Order: sequence, then C-alpha cells, then structure tokens
Amino acid sequence: MNKRMIIMLIGVGVLFGGIVAYKTFSNIMMKRFFASKENIITVSAMTAEVSPWQSQQKYYGSLQPYQGVNLTTEVAGLVKNVYFKSGADVKKDEIIIQQTSDTDTALLHSLEANTALAKITLQRDTAQYAIQAVSKATLDADQANYKSLAAQTEQQAAVVRKKTIRAPFAGKLGIVEIHVGQYLNPGDTIAPLEDLTKIYADFFVPQQVVTTLRVDQPVRLSIDTFPNRIFEGKITTINPVVDNNTRNVKVQATLPNPKNELLPGMFGTIMIETGEPQHFITLPQTAISFNPYGEVIFTIQEKGKDKKGQTIYIVSQRFVTTGETRGDQVTILKGIQVGDRVVTSGQLKLKNGARVTINNSVVPTNNPSPNTTEE
Repeated sequence: MNKRMIIMLIGVGVLFGGIVAYKTFSNIMMKRFFASKENIITVSAMTAEVSPWQSQQKYYGSLQPYQGVNLTTEVAGLVKNVYFKSGADVKKDEIIIQQTSDTDTALLHSLEANTALAKITLQRDTAQYAIQAVSKATLDADQANYKSLAAQTEQQAAVVRKKTIRAPFAGKLGIVEIHVGQYLNPGDTIAPLEDLTKIYADFFVPQQVVTTLRVDQPVRLSIDTFPNRIFEGKITTINPVVDNNTRNVKVQATLPNPKNELLPGMFGTIMIETGEPQHFITLPQTAISFNPYGEVIFTIQEKGKDKKGQTIYIVSQRFVTTGETRGDQVTILKGIQVGDRVVTSGQLKLKNGARVTINNSVVPTNNPSPNTTEE
C-alpha cells in the first residue's frame, strides 16, 4: 500500500512539474517574442511655420432692434377691423387696425358745420364793420368763436385719426394680441413691430481697451443659431460714459440684416481685430497637450534607418508657451523653432524616445477662421 502511494505521488509530482515547466517556457518565449517587436505609434505631423497673425478681441453681447415698438392706441375704443395677421410684413403708414369711430365722426361733422357757420358770420360781420354797421366787440366775438370752433374741429379730427392705427415705419409684425370687438385701452399692446433690415449689437468693453476702438471699425458676429455663419458690421457708437459700477463702456455696432435672420434678443460673440498684423509660429490646437507642469508638444527627429531601410522617427517632449488662439490655431511664443516637425494628433500614447510613423492621410483642422462660410 505504501509502495502504491509513493508511485502515485511521484506521478502527480511529475505531472504538475511538467505543467509548471510548460507554462514557464511559454511565458519566456512570449516575452522574447514581444521584446523583438518594437511598438511603433502612428501619428500625424506638420512642420512649424510662421504665419501672419491679426490680434482679436472677443466680447459677448445681445442684439437690439434697429427700430422696434409695441403698437398701441392713444384713445380707447372697440376694435372694428384688424387688417394684418401675425408675422406679416407691413409698409410705413399702412393701416394695422381700425377702431369704431362713428360717434367721434358724427361729432366731427357737427363741429365742422358750426365752424363753417362761424366763418360765414365772421365774414359777414367783417363787411358790416367796414361800414360801421356792427361794433368792434361783435367782430372780436365772432373771431374768437370761429377760432375756438376751428380748434375744436381740429382736435376732434385728430381723435378720429387716432382711431386708425397705422405702422409708424416699415417692418415685421409680431403676434397680434387683439381681436375684432375687443375694447382697447391706451397702452394695451396690439402687436410688436420690428424693423429688421438692420440690427444693433450692444456689448461692453473694459475701459482699458476703449482707446483701441473707433467708430466704423469692422466687427464680426457669430451666433450659435447659425454655427457656420459670420455676420459683418461696423461700430457705430461708443458710449462717452464709463459705468461707475463695472468700469466698462457700452459699445454699439450696426449690422445689415437683409434676410431678417438676426432677431432682437439673440446672444452672440463679437470679434474685433485690433492692432497691426504680426507674425507667429502657429499650430493646430490639437498639437498641444496639458499636464500639471505646463503645455507640452512632441517634436519628431530622424534617427537613422532600421534593418529594412526605413527611416526611424523618434519623438521628444518639449514644454512651450502659447499665446492667443484663433479658430483652430494657437500661437507658440516660446519652445520651438521654425522648421521643427511637430506631432499634431496621436500624442496621447507618446512618451520621450517613442518611435513613431507619420501618416497624414487624416489631419486635424488648422483653419484660422473656421466659421466664415455663408450660405
């Protein structure tokens, strides 16, 4: 029995020993295999070059109507007719609504008749006074009565005119908020009317930069409503007063809006070019990596050729100082030289001394003005 047990234990030991030896041998061979395979990372790259650079200031503001009012009435009355629907385009002096004016018109006719009679009486008494048939007091009373009735007639005619609500300027109506038969009080909103052929962009700038701005200076407006559009205009007004609380100055730009695309109340970004054009080394913003120690790029150097005759590219890490950004580009103030080959994408897996291969079939965008396409 002991002999059998010994034989079994020996067999089990040989079996496990064989398994361990096989696993050890497999691991050793696998490590040798991967050690013989050098990890080559594919990246895109570009050569650092100097580009012209125009400094820009960026502000945020809201759009205001070139002309805009909430139509209302000066006199109370019932709405008799509504001549336009919501959203309609109207011309200057076109009738928007008509209030009931029968009573006012009848009173106007009565006053016109009395005024005509007073005029005849004045003319007759003037002739009588010339031959001393009436007194000067009578003539003065006739003149006063005629002027009073003429003024009352003019006043009543103005009341009748006010019952007809007209467009004070050409524009687009908003939502009409009244209906036929409704009693309209002074101050009640009939509908908003906006002239959208032009539009104002109001924004605030710090007092330190006011001297860099001037009237007629070009501005460019971008709005997230139109992500692929840039709207151009000019500064038309710079407020001559600095706000006591914020120390900012209000600036107003005017932009053409022929298609009525820009609407009052929209929020947008205003870009203003300032100063003289300069020249900087520029790179796509994707070329910049960030770590706790600063901003980093990877440059590529040639290190001879491998056994197959292919050029060996090795990367090295550099810290750089960046400046302004513009579109997809960023200026590099310090850290690289013109002619350096810089990794623009694929650098997440890189470290100093890593070998790379360059593939520029797909490259990151490097457009200084990516949003200038107009429909």
